[in-house]
Amino acid sequence: MSATQTAPAAAAPSPSTVKNSRGRVILASLIGTTIEFYDFYAYATAAVLVFPTLFFPTGDATTALLASFAVFGAAMVARPIGAVVFGHFGDKHGRKATLVASLLTMGIATFIIGLLPTYGQIGWFAALALLVLRLAQGFALGGEWSGAALVATENAPEGKRAWYGTFPQMGAPVGFIIANGLFLLINFLAPSSEWFLEWGWRVPFLFSAVMVIIGLWVRLKLVESSAFEKVTTKGAVRKVPLGTVFRYHWKELILGTFFMLATYVLFYLMTSYTLAWGTKPADVETAQAKADAAGAAFDPAAFYPGGGFAYPDFVTMQIIGVVFFGVFTLLSGPIADAVGRRRLLIWVTAAIIVFGFTFNVFLLPAADPRFAGALAQAFLIFGFTLMGATFGPMGALLPELFPTNVRYTGSAVAYNVSSILGAAVAPFIALALWALVGEPWLVGVYLSAMGVLTLISLLLGKETKDVDYEDAGFTSSAVL
Repeated sequence: MSATQTAPAAAAPSPSTVKNSRGRVILASLIGTTIEFYDFYAYATAAVLVFPTLFFPTGDATTALLASFAVFGAAMVARPIGAVVFGHFGDKHGRKATLVASLLTMGIATFIIGLLPTYGQIGWFAALALLVLRLAQGFALGGEWSGAALVATENAPEGKRAWYGTFPQMGAPVGFIIANGLFLLINFLAPSSEWFLEWGWRVPFLFSAVMVIIGLWVRLKLVESSAFEKVTTKGAVRKVPLGTVFRYHWKELILGTFFMLATYVLFYLMTSYTLAWGTKPADVETAQAKADAAGAAFDPAAFYPGGGFAYPDFVTMQIIGVVFFGVFTLLSGPIADAVGRRRLLIWVTAAIIVFGFTFNVFLLPAADPRFAGALAQAFLIFGFTLMGATFGPMGALLPELFPTNVRYTGSAVAYNVSSILGAAVAPFIALALWALVGEPWLVGVYLSAMGVLTLISLLLGKETKDVDYEDAGFTSSAVL
């Protein structure tokens, strides 16, 4: 080469040679699910504390609470629709753009909830607007979890998929602590209960915009995984991923739905149901006195006792329990990588079934009132510990049921159909069973029954920890 010649410029790295750093993978998969669960906890807290009064003033406290929970459940119905739509685009055009779209939809809907006028200002149109925004949240959440799980697991080192799969699962405890910590802070700083009802409850919804901006910044820097690139280069992209799932992977779809069932029921009982129980008066006399002081009607025959804790005290107890949730979510990943997802979940599900039969042990008023708080705290710790152990492995297990070209759609539909069977109806069933017998034991039996269904599905399923995760997903004569 002569002195006048120059060396050829280095070739630009191809997409397949560019890798996402571990920090970027963790943050990108964690931030969206953190916002997802933050939104849920913010709504669940407001659904108990303020929405019955502000959006559903029916004149009856139980009816108003049920109406508030009904709007909550409506979002679950929208989630499978979002799973199909976002799953379709995620399997055809990549995970990155789909995750950005789901995050934007979710963030905008949550922010607008914080700006809504109430029933006192525009009548029942306020409840209708809240319903529409909850449906938008549910639609967005339908594609959020699966995409986050795929970002984590498709970028995981060999033998560490379950551990990486716990990163998006950590959004649940992190979101809980942020949302409820913020509500506690606002409740503490609020100059009056009237101010909290008018303005204070809006702050957590408006604050979600901060996390959405951070999430967008991280996700826009992602590159597609080698697993998805293999699908595109080998021509394995399906025209209609949902059709391929239904035709070739329907067994995995059904099993995946029931794998999540006990997890969802436990999750919503430990959050929304326990909050309703914990802050409900413990005896008729207390409830009657509060009703008289507020000038409200009270029917002793329709009363069913709760824990009788002040809201700040009980939420603090929940946050302590959620710390165990987070710790055992992370611990479950390495264990699932070592012994297998199925084996771990069989044992944890059996423990959930047993836990369901202990509700009256922990939640009935203690003979000595000084022990009531300790029993309730123990209940929350045990329940959230089991929640972490069952929720953690799901970040790897559900995506591992499907090949890469339909993995987004398959895992999203299974996860979100389970949300209807396990989450959308759980608050109603729990509230109805609690009212039916006036004690929480029947709510625990409901949890145990759902645990039995999950245990049967696990026994019928197969271990997935050694599947070929870069299987592009060819199907014989598939045109779908």
